[in-house]
Amino acid sequence: MPMLLLSLVAAAARAEEPVSFSGFIDVAYLWNGNRPANHENFIPGTGTSGKRANELTLNLAQVQWSRAVSAEQPAGFTLALVAGEGTDVVHAGEPKGGDEFRHIYQASLAYRLSNGVVLEAGVYPSHIGLEGFYSKDNWNYTRSWLGELSPYYQAGVKASYAFNARWSGQVHVLNGWQLINDNDDGKAIGTQLAYSKGPLTASLNTYVDADRTFGDVVVLYRVRPRLQLGASVDAGSQEHAHWRGGGAYARYAISDGHAVAVRAEHFRDPEAGISGAAQTLREATITYEMRPRQHLILKLETRYDRCTAPVFADEERSQFLALAGAVVTF
Repeated sequence: MPMLLLSLVAAAARAEEPVSFSGFIDVAYLWNGNRPANHENFIPGTGTSGKRANELTLNLAQVQWSRAVSAEQPAGFTLALVAGEGTDVVHAGEPKGGDEFRHIYQASLAYRLSNGVVLEAGVYPSHIGLEGFYSKDNWNYTRSWLGELSPYYQAGVKASYAFNARWSGQVHVLNGWQLINDNDDGKAIGTQLAYSKGPLTASLNTYVDADRTFGDVVVLYRVRPRLQLGASVDAGSQEHAHWRGGGAYARYAISDGHAVAVRAEHFRDPEAGISGAAQTLREATITYEMRPRQHLILKLETRYDRCTAPVFADEERSQFLALAGAVVTF
């Protein structure tokens, strides 16, 4: 599959529209007050940013080639290759551990039909959630439990359409829950209904397969030019297990180069449906962001997590984290 996509990308790149190239390098030092013996900060299967404690880590490095679709140029593509600690976590759910896809985050082709429908096929970012895989694009450096316990990427085919200036929709046919390699013959269906007008944007996102049902609501509101508020609510079930979560977010831009972001969330998984243990997770995070240069992002962050079960390293029920992260873009 990777070689086929590379061949298709090369063919698409020969068209008239220019291909854009970009990338970044994301490094961080994260201190854990518990000083875990195994240097792990988060529960197994999570920790796509700040995974390792009390050491300097390459969280993620990325290079990307892309060409956007338009009415004049209907064919496009995106190829994003990644490396670093985050890639070990994000592909951990693949049937073979994800080694063969370790360096692929996105490899997709897109085509815009004459009626305005955009089709995309391959591996591409998930339609679910407020936070994405790249920490540079999120308000906080580490990601919420809602983000960590929902897909960051998906493989399949997507059809998206803007009904008008306010409403848009998506339909996805997917291999599964954050899967490139299909682990059975069944397929999953995902949908999104999004609304945007003035300071308000909102979306309802769903995912359904033979075993799992999931729904996600995301709302963002710009109160003032420098103040944004956000909220996200998740609900899922698998067989007889159910989980629920909610998060509140705020970001205030002090100036063009300085901002403060806060996040608080509550995640309840009483039957170990998604998190690996019967537990309730709570966390609060505050992040100070600086952009001293055009291509440099610095983040200082503190985070406190508490759980009803001893799920953190060394059977701890709570932990305090502090980190310094730097991202250079190009």
